[in-house]
Amino acid sequence: MNTALREPDLLLKDAVLTEAVQLIEQAGPLDDAAAMREAALSRSSPAGRIAHRAALLGQRIGLQAELLRALHWAPWVALALVVVVVMAGLSLAGNVVGGSERRINIMVALVSLLGVHMLTLLLWLAGLVLPLTSFNTSLGWLWMALTARVAGGKRGQAPVLLRAATQLLSGARLVPWAFGFVSHCIWALSFAAVLGAMLFALAFRSYTLSWETTILETGFFVNGVKWLGWAPGMLGFPVPDAATVLAPVANAAEQRAWALWLTGCIVVYGLLPRVFFAIVSALVWQRRKRGLQPDLAQPYYRKLLARFDAMAPARIVDGDPGLVRDQPPVGLKAGDTSDKLILVGFELPQETPWPPAGLPASVAPVLHVDGSAGQRHALLDTIARLRPRTLLMACHAASSPDRGTERLLRELLGHCGECRLWLLSGDEAAHGRWRRWLGDVGLEHVAACDDLEATLRGCA
Repeated sequence: MNTALREPDLLLKDAVLTEAVQLIEQAGPLDDAAAMREAALSRSSPAGRIAHRAALLGQRIGLQAELLRALHWAPWVALALVVVVVMAGLSLAGNVVGGSERRINIMVALVSLLGVHMLTLLLWLAGLVLPLTSFNTSLGWLWMALTARVAGGKRGQAPVLLRAATQLLSGARLVPWAFGFVSHCIWALSFAAVLGAMLFALAFRSYTLSWETTILETGFFVNGVKWLGWAPGMLGFPVPDAATVLAPVANAAEQRAWALWLTGCIVVYGLLPRVFFAIVSALVWQRRKRGLQPDLAQPYYRKLLARFDAMAPARIVDGDPGLVRDQPPVGLKAGDTSDKLILVGFELPQETPWPPAGLPASVAPVLHVDGSAGQRHALLDTIARLRPRTLLMACHAASSPDRGTERLLRELLGHCGECRLWLLSGDEAAHGRWRRWLGDVGLEHVAACDDLEATLRGCA
């Protein structure tokens, strides 16, 4: 996400609010005139202005209040979810060691304790390499969904905040890692509780551990115990040999080996993978969390930036510090001009009516140039041929004067008696900007007014 808001990065809370407002405005723009003005006045980066606008709108429609409630309830929902999963794990452990006959079928116990865990872990790993887009079955997603439900209910803004957070996670490629971190932590706590309950029961009560089958061969169990015990054996857990597996009645030492083998399998294939992947998920989060930013490349944000740019104070562009202005240009002498009064519209917007209504008969001809090189040359040729006594040049006051405007004025002044500017539209600040610019470029003798009659009178 190369074009994300990065100047500086937004806090995650601000980024979620900004993205949530974007999702809400997909159904229709909000009334943001006041928010835009206030955000435009803030001396912050483009990212900060967009976030400021979103914060003001979020305050008005209740987003911030629900986000604060969600942040308040999130740890409590996580704790409740941990309690539920741990209780489920303890229930499984109770089913394994709580039988009245105190007999434990090793393989049934192993599948009961590790089956769902292995299935969900494999699905999570598959989601890292396959183009899977849904992690809605993970404990992490369940935690976020429950938090949104508790914070806002069905009709609040919390579902929008949930979508915004998920969208940010997706943009930063953090969906499996964020949801996975929560899931792995909950599973790790569950296995820790299961191991604690099992070890307590095995330490203070006597159990008979064995395996049973009707259709499988004994070699299956011999090889299974050997293969499953290889990794726990690397950590020092005992692995029953073939004689122990095939023995019809196990002695106390063999029962102890079976119990520790079962414990080692739960540690190696249950607890440790979840702890390992929780650490990996946390590291990936730290590496990619700066990408949790709304993306300026989206049309929605490009439009907002364009609106902020349009609200920025106009400035003089295309300066020419190298232009020599020691001697301001002077017009033709009175005896060298005709009596014509020419009006020229220069780079006016298309919606500007031209020629303007109510012009006196003395103003003729009325010309218009769009600023292209060809039309500029044609204008200069016409003015050089007619040599008017007065040249009125109508300019759009809201536009910024530039080097091209200055050059054209200087060239026109050499072919007429005097040149005056008629500033169309714009406010007093825009008119003042043009007058200051005329003084800055050495054209202070060029009169500039916003009223045609005043311009014709020489702005007296």
